[in-house]
Amino acid sequence: MTATLPQQTAPPTPLGRALNRALRDALAEDPAVHVLGEDVGTLGGVFRITDGLAAEFGDERCTDTPLAEAGILGAAIGMAMYGLRPVIEMQFDAFAYPSFEQLASHAAKMRNRTRGALPMPLTVRIPYGGGIGGVEHHSDSSEAYYTATPGLHVVTPSTVADAYGLLRAAIASDDPVVFLEPKRLYWSKEPWDAESPHPVPELGRAVVRRPGTSATLIGYGPSVPVCLQAAEAAREEGWDLEVVDLRSLVPLDEETVVASVRRTGRAVVVHEAQGFGGPGGELAARLSERCFHHLEAPVLRVTGFDIPYPPPMLEQHHLPGVDRVLDAVARLQWESEWTSKEAR
Repeated sequence: MTATLPQQTAPPTPLGRALNRALRDALAEDPAVHVLGEDVGTLGGVFRITDGLAAEFGDERCTDTPLAEAGILGAAIGMAMYGLRPVIEMQFDAFAYPSFEQLASHAAKMRNRTRGALPMPLTVRIPYGGGIGGVEHHSDSSEAYYTATPGLHVVTPSTVADAYGLLRAAIASDDPVVFLEPKRLYWSKEPWDAESPHPVPELGRAVVRRPGTSATLIGYGPSVPVCLQAAEAAREEGWDLEVVDLRSLVPLDEETVVASVRRTGRAVVVHEAQGFGGPGGELAARLSERCFHHLEAPVLRVTGFDIPYPPPMLEQHHLPGVDRVLDAVARLQWESEWTSKEAR
């Protein structure tokens, strides 16, 4: 009688550890890759994402910089112009603002300015979003600034596998990529084997995390787990919710999102950034244009409030949660029923 060996399962791995492995593998495979930023070397970064890289690759490949974000990004632009692939870390979302002029005026425009002759293989890693009890300047969702800047790719993972794959894809890109890391997901764990080959996803491809028929929840980064929790809770109400993870805000995978909304007839966009001027407004406009005859109700948004980030004791009210998402889904149902009655 042959004994059956137990199935080997991948160990639970934190999302932050997958990012670390992505940086390590990129440094090992390509000598043009350099990591630089405040405290990324000896300390290993505020969130320890670069832990061990300086010891393994030396301080010329993983370099501590002065506390000068504009200088860091300006130096990285020069490195990229000379054929290197710099990966810079901004300690917190709001700390990146001093570097924005360099990013918008130079990094984003360089390839267009040179008619494609000069690529800009630059990755800007920015921890963003709330949920960690941080004060202002530590919990901003600043993605709207970057999505409104032509010439930048804007990417954000929600899973351990995507943290690795999307960061590898960002580093390999010849265009500048703003890589937004949801800081409250750094410690979230999923089965993932760092030693197994991992596919590198194409930038600009969304994924359906959960199929459904009643409505589509559209999220990215830290809002994806909220959408999945809401979809699970909605089963008690008899709603079967589809969840789409954008993964990339620019380029935007319109086809996947439009196909989902045309199937379900209803959509809710969920993100932590403010509602006014946030990415959800652009998504709602595009869905209204391309899905108008398929929509049973208006596209709704569940977002952070239009205020500076609040004190830690209030952030649970500010951030979109399951209850607010389910309330929006309930409004979708009511809107569609009311519209049907009016039509009759």
